[in-house]
This record gives sequence, structure tokens and C-alpha cells, in this order.
Amino acid sequence: MQKRFFSYVLPAMLAFAFTGLYTIVDGFFVGQNIGDVGLAGINIAFPIVALIQAVGCGIGMGGAIQISVNKGRGSKDLEDKTFGNTLTLLLLAAVIMSLFVYVLNYHILVLLGAEGKVLITASKYLSVIALGSIFQLFACGFTPLLRNYDQSILAMAAMICGFVTNIILDWLFVSVLKWGVGGAAWATIIGQIMTVIPCLGFLFKRCRSISIAGFKLSKNVVKNIIRIGLSPFGLTMSPYLVMILINKWAVLYGGETAVAAYAVISYVTSIIFLLLQGVSDGSQPLISLCLGSGNIQEALQIRKLAYVFSLIIALLTGAGILLLSHFIPVLFGASEAVAAMTEKSLPIFVSGFLFVAFCRVTTSYFYATQKNTSAYIMVYGEPILLAILLTAVLPNLLKLQGVWLSAVTAQFILAIIGLILIMREKKLQL
Repeated sequence: MQKRFFSYVLPAMLAFAFTGLYTIVDGFFVGQNIGDVGLAGINIAFPIVALIQAVGCGIGMGGAIQISVNKGRGSKDLEDKTFGNTLTLLLLAAVIMSLFVYVLNYHILVLLGAEGKVLITASKYLSVIALGSIFQLFACGFTPLLRNYDQSILAMAAMICGFVTNIILDWLFVSVLKWGVGGAAWATIIGQIMTVIPCLGFLFKRCRSISIAGFKLSKNVVKNIIRIGLSPFGLTMSPYLVMILINKWAVLYGGETAVAAYAVISYVTSIIFLLLQGVSDGSQPLISLCLGSGNIQEALQIRKLAYVFSLIIALLTGAGILLLSHFIPVLFGASEAVAAMTEKSLPIFVSGFLFVAFCRVTTSYFYATQKNTSAYIMVYGEPILLAILLTAVLPNLLKLQGVWLSAVTAQFILAIIGLILIMREKKLQL
């Protein structure tokens, strides 16, 4: 079982890590060539980019879970219908999101708290991203489908292909041609195109076995995809809802310096969160197959492996970040003031890694086994708890330090809630 577990989880971890590295690479080149304003601009804009990715992930994962359950049950016709409907939904969502972001990006950024030079910079970045958002959505939506068809290696290779392209083009567009944040955005879009291309061969081959009627949207199939997909959508989007909230209060209590410091912190912590999500989502196809075939005990064993592996990753990466905390801000070209604030604040965020590890696996288990109410509580609990803590408690007492502590406190409370839900489920099984 362990061999099969790692054959799914390790490629998923790498695929998620490369997804997160897109933004870090943008941040590195923008920070080195533009400075704090560029870093702050991309950080303010990134929740919108994350929304595009979350929609793709939600639809793709919602469809993929249904596909795995139907495979476990031997329901070939329903499996094919779900696959076709998932692709149709991804296409419709891509068109809608492209238009939405392109037309409204400036107004959305104002609502997110952007102003002055940061607003101008963020708008330039997001305007370009909107033009290619269809590829971002496809890249995020295709990979769960590939993993659930035993194509984890292909999904990982596609991400690596896009990531390498992004690095090369970031260097060319930002450092050499001096296109600024727009160049970073173009590098990201072209990188996502290169992620989609390797996936197309398998998807076209799979489509040939499905009739045209399989792509016509079915009310029940779409309902199930969306019902399940709301959890992975939220799990992908939740860190960026947190980012929006922290950015708003960081501006209030620490100004541009605090926003730039949080940009550096979020670049680093987002990679760790994505690695942890790779563990949880990598184990999802196995858990869903076990559910479909009625093998609950094996699903619980897979969950146990995911818990142990996630906690080990959280401990090791946290220790690594603390050891390198002095060098991390320099990597992004941060000013002395931003670097000092980043180094001082990083340990607060690292202290929440263990809670995040537990919550990620717990949430993924709930939506993989179609326990949607518990999954919704875990997914949307963190931003709700954080909003309460930020508006009513810690910043009023501790100012900027309270803003940082609110994030970790919300993660701790959510881990307690997750533990209660797991214990409740165990009692019901007995």
C-alpha cells in the first residue's frame, strides 16, 4: 500500500509545488528588477489569479472524484458522462472568468485595498493575466483528471514543462527586455500554455471513446461536480482569502512595508501549503476508489499515511525556513526595512504549519469520501475565523503583530474543529 500511496502522492506534491513556484519566480524577478512596489502589486493581484486557478481546480477535482467513485463501482457510462461534462464546464468557466477579470480587474483591486503605485502595478499585471486565464484554468482543471486516470507522472511532467518555460521567459521578459510586471504575467501565461499542451494528447484520446452526448451538460452530473467541487475550490482559494484579509489589515497597521513583507512571507509559505495539499489531493484518488468499492478500512489506512507524511513535511520545511530566514528576503530583492520585518515575522507563520498539515489531509479525506458538510466546515472555517479575529480581537490589542498572529490562531482553532469532526465520524462508524 505504501508504494502505491507514494506513487500517487509524490508526483502530486511536485505538481502542486510547481504551480506555486510560478508566482515565486514572478516575485523573484519582479523583486530584483522593480522592488517593493512590484512585490506588493503582484501580492495584491494574486488572489484574483488564485480565483481562476481555484475554479479550475474545483471543477476538475469535483469531476475527478466522481470519476474515481464510478470507476470503483464499475459504472462505465456514468464515468464517461462525468468526464465529458467536466471538460464542458471547464470550457464555459474559462470564457466567463476571462471576461470577468479583464473587464473588472481595476475595480476589484480597489476593493482589495490597492492604491497609488501599487494599484497601477497590480492592474498592469492582472490585465495581462486575464487574457490568458483560459490556460490557467485548464492547467488546474486537467491535472486532477489525469491523476484519477493513473497519469500522475504525466501531470507532474506537464507542470515541470510549464515551470521551466516560465523561468526562462521571466528572465527574458523582466530582466533582459525590461517589460516589468506585464512581462512576468506573459511569462506565466505562456508557461501555463506549455502545461496544457502535454495533457491534450491523453485527453483527446480519452474523448474519442465518448459520444457527443457525453459532453452535453446533465443537470444531475453537473450538480454532483459542483457539490463536490466546492470543497477543493475553497481549499485552493482559502489561503488567498486569508491573503486578502491580511493585506487589508497589514496596510492599515504597517503600510507598504508590511504588505511587501507579507508578500515575501506568502511566497514562501504558499509553497509549503501546496506541498501539503499535494499529499492530501494525491491520496484522494485512492480514497475515492476505496469508497466506490466499499473498502472503508483501506481508505482509513491511506488517510493515516497522509497524516504522518504531511506532519513530517511540515516539521522539516518549517525548520528549513527558520534556518534560512535571514536569506529569504534577500532572494526577493527586499529593502532593509522589509527584510527586517520579514525575518522577524516568519517564525509566527511557521508555527502554524503543523495545524495546516492536519487540516489539509482532514479536508481532502472529507471531500474524497463525499462528506461534504464536514469538508465545507474545514474549507471555509479558516477565512471566517480569521475575519472574526482580525476585526474584533488581536489587531486591536497587538497592532501589526496581532495581524500576523490572527492567521496562526485561526489555523489552530480549525485544527481543533477538524479533530472533533474526525472523532465524531469515528463514533458514527462504530
